[in-house]
Amino acid sequence: MLVKVFGSAVSGIDATLITVEVNIAQGVNFFLVGLPDSAVKESQQRIDAALKNNGYRIPGMMITINMAPADIRKEGSSYDITLAIGILAASGQISSDKVKDYIIMGELSLDGGLQPIKGVLPIALCAKENGFKGLILPAQNAKEAAIVEGLDVYGITNIKEAIDFLNGDVVLEPVKVNIAETFQTLLFHSEIDFADVKGQENIKRSLEIAAAGGHNVLLIGPPGAGKTMLAKRLPTILPPLTMDEALETTKIHSVAGKTMDGAGLVATRPFRSPHHTISDVALVGGGSFPQPGEISLAHNGVLFLDELPEFKRTVLEVMRQPLEDRVIRISRAKFTVEYPASFMLVTAMNPCPCGYYNHPTKDCVCPPGMVQKYLNKISGPLLDRIDIHVEVVPVAYGELSSERINEKSEKVRERVVSARKIQHKRFEETTIYCNAQMNSKQLKIYCKINDAGNQLLKTAMEKLNLSARAYDRILKVARTIADLDNSENIETQHLAEAINYRSLDRENWAG
Repeated sequence: MLVKVFGSAVSGIDATLITVEVNIAQGVNFFLVGLPDSAVKESQQRIDAALKNNGYRIPGMMITINMAPADIRKEGSSYDITLAIGILAASGQISSDKVKDYIIMGELSLDGGLQPIKGVLPIALCAKENGFKGLILPAQNAKEAAIVEGLDVYGITNIKEAIDFLNGDVVLEPVKVNIAETFQTLLFHSEIDFADVKGQENIKRSLEIAAAGGHNVLLIGPPGAGKTMLAKRLPTILPPLTMDEALETTKIHSVAGKTMDGAGLVATRPFRSPHHTISDVALVGGGSFPQPGEISLAHNGVLFLDELPEFKRTVLEVMRQPLEDRVIRISRAKFTVEYPASFMLVTAMNPCPCGYYNHPTKDCVCPPGMVQKYLNKISGPLLDRIDIHVEVVPVAYGELSSERINEKSEKVRERVVSARKIQHKRFEETTIYCNAQMNSKQLKIYCKINDAGNQLLKTAMEKLNLSARAYDRILKVARTIADLDNSENIETQHLAEAINYRSLDRENWAG
């Protein structure tokens, strides 16, 4: 008897329908074809034990299973229950009437229990696109799949529940999620706030500008000055995720298996902070079975690289193309996978190996030339993609002990959102969404400055020995500052503030 059951394979952040054809005939053998990997081939032993422990069995006959389309590699253990249900239906141990209405996925334990799987949201979207009635999958994944409207999602803990449901012996209630309510509940949930930071008003201002224009930031200062604390609070002042952004972000985290907390929907801006020992593959994604890297997990959020010069040179250089294109393409001999990578890069570093160059009270003990050598670990092309360089100085005791109530993230976010609305209107007919992404043509249109501004910028470039690459960056940042002031034109005060955010472009900054 031939029976067809359905599963799904995830490639990139999208899923493809997989048809599992199970045929049982006279003879004694077991064939599994259709380009399965080792984990799929090993499913026979898991299925055998799970069925026996629940009162069923794999029949001692000729069993042929084909996973179509056969040119797509099937990976992982998430097809266990798909194959098991197919074998039971083909051997007549359960009814096959309902099987065609559902995509069935899940990893089996030897006692028949189900383990959570990755990529559930793309699988749910695939089910909806292909007209299925619903999904049967592990209970731990049910909330995530239920985000997709128009599907009946059944979360089960044991294969016996799936069998009884398909036989019509029990009625399962589909999992329901109020998307709007869940989204609003999670949207502003944060345990940290800009109000926690004592002093550092100039750094808060620079991060507000960065958030408003989507600019990349480099914080440079001695240890203990608050660089990491400030960076971790940046997501709290970024504009809230839209529903489309939340779904796209959730898809990426789902594929990487990072949504196992039961919430289902990723509704807050991601903040990723990899250690400086990370490899280039772990940062951008890839591997034998490609997975999203840290830059994709930071999509629509912030990627924070602390101790920037300590990262390997190759790791930093592979970010140059994703920073420009906002996507990362991972190519292999037989396929290419594309992951989104639209993130804000925030970096922090000490000014020298000892950490106290330019410190107001402590002396730097580094030998001559060591400061410049340390800074040279960061290449010019990477620095060229960072709009704002700002020095962080230690907070004085008077500010640390002050009882003054600082401005909350909520207030800062309101100004950031207003500036982003201006940019949205400005770029609504283009493919960009913030000032940081402007090209040279758009700079000429939207970043015009008057004669006084031209003279100020010329003087700054000459007196401060600013490099040529600083010119465009200053104009972009000045445009954002003008947006925060709700000013149609870039005024001299906007330019003056933007010039202050190019510390590392100043010649002889490191002696």
